[in-house]
Amino acid sequence: MRFLLYNIRYGTGAGWRFHSPVPFCGYLKRSEKNLEKITSFIQSVNPDIAGLIEVDGGSFRSGRRNQAVSIAESLGHFHVYESKYPVQSVLQKMPVLNRQGNAFLTNRKVTGSTFHYFRRGVKRLMIELELEDCVIFLVHLSLTFRNRHYQLSDLYSAIKGIKKPVIVAGDLNVFSGDRELELFLAASGLENANRKKAPSYRKMQLDYLLHSPQISITNFEIPKIRLSDHYPIVCDFEVTANEKEPKG
Repeated sequence: MRFLLYNIRYGTGAGWRFHSPVPFCGYLKRSEKNLEKITSFIQSVNPDIAGLIEVDGGSFRSGRRNQAVSIAESLGHFHVYESKYPVQSVLQKMPVLNRQGNAFLTNRKVTGSTFHYFRRGVKRLMIELELEDCVIFLVHLSLTFRNRHYQLSDLYSAIKGIKKPVIVAGDLNVFSGDRELELFLAASGLENANRKKAPSYRKMQLDYLLHSPQISITNFEIPKIRLSDHYPIVCDFEVTANEKEPKG
């Protein structure tokens, strides 16, 4: 199977145009043209599963159109989208911000999907997508170290009882590097598919695909395409077992 992980920055682009005429003003610009380029790139990758971070769910930027729906229709994929802020968050009452979320797209048979929420942080959404032979979590962790610590604990609690092989994918925002993940990886038994620790954001590895030992990575690449401030991750994998090995 081929998995694509991509923080698309709401389709708003990258480079100097994003910051012209004032820094970060690109977040308020229309995104349709750049989203067409992103969609064409995703079509060229032809993923079986795509995990998209920072998706516009239908603000004025995207012409009131959910970007996950647009991309899914172009691929002929099933999609799951949700706001990354919990229902009680004040951000749900703010224009534009209340249309910011994450999404899964897939052409595989989906046996279940669930929205979980971290106990701490502003961005709290965890999307759980269950396929026939594995379970995939999509996350976008907090910008603050303390909240990421709590969120990783919640993420471990969410995956520890799952019997199928697991993938955790997302923008983990680990600005201090891999050491932030050491305890989580040791406790969960997950492995980093990015064996060479190649950067996905500037010179940092912020976007991760972590997987159970029962999942074999057959190809991993980070195309240097500049349609967002993050590079996409393209990973081919095979599931070699349907259940985790019993302990003891």
